[in-house]
Amino acid sequence: MKITVFGTGYVGLVTGTCLADVGHDVICMDVDAAKIERLKQGEIPIFEPGLESMVTRNVEAGRLNFTTDAREAVAHGVLQFIAVGTPPDEDGSADLKYVLAVAGTIGEHMDDYKVIIDKSTVPVGTADRVHARVAEVLKHRGVSVAFDVCSNPEFLKEGAALEDFTRGARIVVGTDSEAVRERMRECYAPYNRNHEKLMFMDVRAAELTKYAANAMLATKISFMNEISNLAERLGADIEEVRRGIGSDPRIGYHFIYPGCGYGGSCFPKDVQALARTASQVGYEAELLTAVESVNKRQKVTLFEKLSRAFDGDLAGKTIAVWGLAFKPNTDDMRDAPSRTLMEALWAAGAKVQAYDPEAMKECRRIYGERDDLVLVADRIQAVKGADALVVCTEWKEFRTLDGEWLKQQLAFPVVVDGRNLFEPSAMKSACLMYYAVGRGDSMHQAPEAS
Repeated sequence: MKITVFGTGYVGLVTGTCLADVGHDVICMDVDAAKIERLKQGEIPIFEPGLESMVTRNVEAGRLNFTTDAREAVAHGVLQFIAVGTPPDEDGSADLKYVLAVAGTIGEHMDDYKVIIDKSTVPVGTADRVHARVAEVLKHRGVSVAFDVCSNPEFLKEGAALEDFTRGARIVVGTDSEAVRERMRECYAPYNRNHEKLMFMDVRAAELTKYAANAMLATKISFMNEISNLAERLGADIEEVRRGIGSDPRIGYHFIYPGCGYGGSCFPKDVQALARTASQVGYEAELLTAVESVNKRQKVTLFEKLSRAFDGDLAGKTIAVWGLAFKPNTDDMRDAPSRTLMEALWAAGAKVQAYDPEAMKECRRIYGERDDLVLVADRIQAVKGADALVVCTEWKEFRTLDGEWLKQQLAFPVVVDGRNLFEPSAMKSACLMYYAVGRGDSMHQAPEAS
């Protein structure tokens, strides 16, 4: 099939590349000329395991192309995927200006039948607005061209996006058109061979499904963080509690790891957007509000534990930070707990010495050059000469730690583990003051220098 994808961000680039990889003829269109030129040269603007080689392979095969020419893009495909950003507006609702701009562009250039597909995460009712915008532009042009609009939300985890696209549990399509169903079956046929993954439903149900899925996962995370805070105060080990409840198949082990809060491009904005949607129809979504509130509070716990360890005096201290991305296998720092921590440390007069396997460039882009931020080459360099260590991201290379070695590197024997990577008993044996999440911090006095 000939397919057009508008947007070469995370969702658009993964979608276009994966569809090209199974033989479709794909053009990805973006208004950012510099990004398109980099993509043509094989330079990938995001880090996603396996994506770079897949892009290169399909560009060389001629199945994947990039353009800034909107007319060429619209003319190319019967299927027109809209995969542009929907950033949060000032009130927390999703900003649809980019989605509606693409809809207008399609309406401006289309001369034959198109299926316009909302791939971006959009509020309920967006398909109606996209349809109205295209119809408005066609009317202004004085032409009559048939088209359909459907919803096909993405369910991609950063760091595992290719796996999720190619081996995902379901493919949701919202439409009431048999013509659309037929074309979407053809589009996804290579990914639908082993068993039926396609789920056709009403457009509004499909739009709500995406938000409901992310809100449910965010709720599980915030729930466990709420219980972890209770466990600390009751002297219980949250990791034992996690295993206890995860063994119940009705609950399961997914997304019940306590930590320092969720971040990224999806959960924070989608929970806020769904709560805003509820408000717009006169419903107070108290649970969604609480999920967001708990998450914001959880991101502050790393600084609070560190501050408690030093009796509130962090001025002049150098803090080693392992992990800057909001999760492993990505360079995305949007709403990352590391940002909350570092900004609080700087406000307290402390210096940060940080390392992340992939997010260093992104960190420099966000914060620029500053005297109180030093980005180092590896985790070993991060702790050298530091006063304490904080773990923000659970990269695999951080999961093993020689406590005795670490104590020799740090000026003060303080470790704040925001991802519960280490065993408290091993940290205690190394005479380290170990602060985890929900594991019963017991040492609250100011530490003495080694």
